[in-house]
Amino acid sequence: MVSTALHEMRASYAFVERNIYLVKRYWTWEMVWMVYSITNSLSVSYIGMGMEQVGGGDVDGRFLVLYLVIGTLVWRYLATIFYWITDIIGLERWEGTIEYTLMAPIRRITHMTGQTMFAVVYSFLFTSVILLVTVELFQIDLDQANIFGATVVLLSGSFSFVGVGIVGSILPLLFPERGSQMTHVIIATLLLISGVYYPINVLPDLLQKAAVLSPATYVLQGVRSAMLDGAPLGSLWPDIWPALLIGAIAIPIGLQIFGIAERYAKRTGKLSRNG
Repeated sequence: MVSTALHEMRASYAFVERNIYLVKRYWTWEMVWMVYSITNSLSVSYIGMGMEQVGGGDVDGRFLVLYLVIGTLVWRYLATIFYWITDIIGLERWEGTIEYTLMAPIRRITHMTGQTMFAVVYSFLFTSVILLVTVELFQIDLDQANIFGATVVLLSGSFSFVGVGIVGSILPLLFPERGSQMTHVIIATLLLISGVYYPINVLPDLLQKAAVLSPATYVLQGVRSAMLDGAPLGSLWPDIWPALLIGAIAIPIGLQIFGIAERYAKRTGKLSRNG
């Protein structure tokens, strides 16, 4: 039993190591993506300062900046996890290794565990860099923020977005030509209904009801409570458990659906390099 568990752990880490080598290989793309992410986050955050001028001083620009900064960083963190899990199929197809990976005698949960570990760590480090730049540029005071509580909420969101990412990874598997682009529909829908840049109560009733199904809704609410109000960890539980529950449901369902899609892809010859 112990030896089997150690074997599975080593196999999962192999995928982590493989992704590290991919990042090193395409380090110029990583730099471009980092610059894009920083400038995009700053552009959204400057809306807060702009609204203070447009509103003639009736708007608290500093509070609005922090509100937008939190939304931008949380979304960047969750979206990066999603894309690393979904894009790996397209990347493997481009590298010409997808057949070897999916034909290897390894359980898919072991494969996905490795992908998940790397995605979470990569996303956390990536977002931390953006946070440091943003805090320094806007001179944001985090003395009253509950950073530990916000981190716990983020990790619960990581769990749920892993499940969403596994479901999304089915699209590039089944649709080699445009599957990766199709995943943008999922992330765009979640962006709309989750209250990244605005409270969800400004949305129409139908979208507010849909927001209940998005794990990002709870992560954003929890992180904002911890960072803006300094809410203690215990009071963040109402936002933590729904995200964990969504992950607990989405991950096994995603693995089951991915297994069905994988068998179909193998049977129909869709495991081929494209590009």
